[in-house]
Amino acid sequence: MNHRMIAPSAIVPDSVIVGPFCVIGENVVIGENVVLGVGCVLGDGARVGAGSELGNYVSIGVEGKLGLRIRIGDHTTIYAQVELGDDGFIGSNSSLGRLPKAAATSTVKAQADLPPLRMGNGFTVGCSTVLYAGTSYADAAFVGDGAVVRERCTIGQNVVIGSGVGVENDTKIGAFTKIQTGSNITAYMEIEEHVFIAPMVTTTNDNYMGRTEKRHKSIKGPTIQRGARIGGGAILLPGINIAPETFVAAGAVVTKNTTEKRVIKGFPAKDLREVPEEELL
Repeated sequence: MNHRMIAPSAIVPDSVIVGPFCVIGENVVIGENVVLGVGCVLGDGARVGAGSELGNYVSIGVEGKLGLRIRIGDHTTIYAQVELGDDGFIGSNSSLGRLPKAAATSTVKAQADLPPLRMGNGFTVGCSTVLYAGTSYADAAFVGDGAVVRERCTIGQNVVIGSGVGVENDTKIGAFTKIQTGSNITAYMEIEEHVFIAPMVTTTNDNYMGRTEKRHKSIKGPTIQRGARIGGGAILLPGINIAPETFVAAGAVVTKNTTEKRVIKGFPAKDLREVPEEELL
């Protein structure tokens, strides 16, 4: 007895290694030289590209699509219809493509028709990471351990989202931007390309802090323009604009729009001087 269940319509080449207690659903297609660890579950219509390696107890939802040479750690769940590019890595205990479920008092309401999560080629996703449905990632995205990225976000090429970072819904992050450990990227925010955000930065989007009905019309996160740099522990207030190449010093509280290529610091932040020419992009 082999302790495996493989549907008759599944395509499983002889080169595939199927661990014990795996379940492979109807119309699943597995490429050559794939390795499935103990207890993997592949939902109906799932696709696993050649050369991929799935750890123990990995679950692929209905019609999930994995590209070539994907490596997935133990106990990770890929939800239905997720699309992953080639040459990616996902750590253990992560969830990709989860549907959101908002609190009853949340300003964000659940959307039943979210598109699936999509990731480009060459991605890296850490352990214990949660990536929601409805968000797309360009090539070479890096998402660190324990990070959470919510729905309806757009993540550009070569973006780094560090360990423990929270990216809230409806946010856009431009190419080559780096967001370091523990920062909070609020909902309804835009970050342009080549932005640097140091650890523990806080961004906010609600001047009314959950009070009054008119807050729903004015909720807006900051906009951080191309090449700006935000120092560790800085706080950005709702709706402000951080101009291109602004340098926000560590610990600053930014309460108003900044001027391009200027250093600001303090509590509240004030204009200090020009950014040195050699530091500009």
